[in-house]
Amino acid sequence: MSVTASNIEQDQKIIVVGIRFRPAGRIYYFDPVGQTFSTGQYVVVETVRGLEAGRVVIASKKLAEIDLSDPLKPILHLATEDELRMMLSFKSKEKDALVRCHERVVYHKLPMKLVEAEYTFDGSRLTFYFTADERVDFRALVRDLAATFRTRIELRQIGARDQAKLQGGVGPCGKTLCCSSWITDFGIVSIKMAKEQGLPLNPSKISGVCGRLMCCLSYENDNYIQAKQQMPQIGTFLDTPGGRGKVVAINVPQNSVEVMLESSVTIHVPVEEKKAAGGCGSGGACCSTKGGGGSCGTGGGCGSCGSGGSCGTGSTKGGSGGCGSCGLKKKP
Repeated sequence: MSVTASNIEQDQKIIVVGIRFRPAGRIYYFDPVGQTFSTGQYVVVETVRGLEAGRVVIASKKLAEIDLSDPLKPILHLATEDELRMMLSFKSKEKDALVRCHERVVYHKLPMKLVEAEYTFDGSRLTFYFTADERVDFRALVRDLAATFRTRIELRQIGARDQAKLQGGVGPCGKTLCCSSWITDFGIVSIKMAKEQGLPLNPSKISGVCGRLMCCLSYENDNYIQAKQQMPQIGTFLDTPGGRGKVVAINVPQNSVEVMLESSVTIHVPVEEKKAAGGCGSGGACCSTKGGGGSCGTGGGCGSCGSGGSCGTGSTKGGSGGCGSCGLKKKP
């Protein structure tokens, strides 16, 4: 009975509403408290930072209680026209606040670079985001800013990726930065992903405007890994229409491999038209002509297989059965 009760408790679902506080920001869930909200509406909620106004991006939906990391906080009310007008008023003052804060930073000679200023919807708190190479003692600056703006001041140090997300921009691809347009959380990006995709390991080629590895390196990484598992590895010997050669490179987008023949000539071979030399029986070589491709016995090669022949047993599309020495299929 206890197990059943536990399962019921884990499967219990509650109604939540998804709210976002800035464009492309993380989505937070709140309790609608029996109210109905539509996508695009602004609501006032209570967060750990106080009262904030957020935009509804996910209408009421059911979510398993076990999937929630923190206790749900209620949505206080739908933002009124006066509150929205006040929010826009403070939003228009943010650029001026950033300029005035920069003047005080220069006055205090602090090694920090301001990125953005952000008012809460009611102006009760003003947050300044900045970057710095090291830890900064800004206590004197906070007192100065509090006296200047006469509101609660918060300074928050952020990283290079967060700076690009806040400021926005255009990436090397010519499109708006992914982080500022749709990415909500930064994933793990490693140099191994660039190697897996055969990209040049040149920092200027694989780094974004933030100076870190481009987030898009992770988009197709799993597809590259899966595709390479179906392709011959570098160093594998293949029999091609141009002769026997060694795989020296893999081209996943074109689904082909580069093969260096014994004459040192490099050719491109589609994956569908080749078979690995070591994949037949035990160390045997494969016939790789277009018309056939018989399978080899144990340990032996098939010499010069004809079209559709097979070594020992096995069959191909060109014909079934052979004469034991890779001969042509006999006519009836």
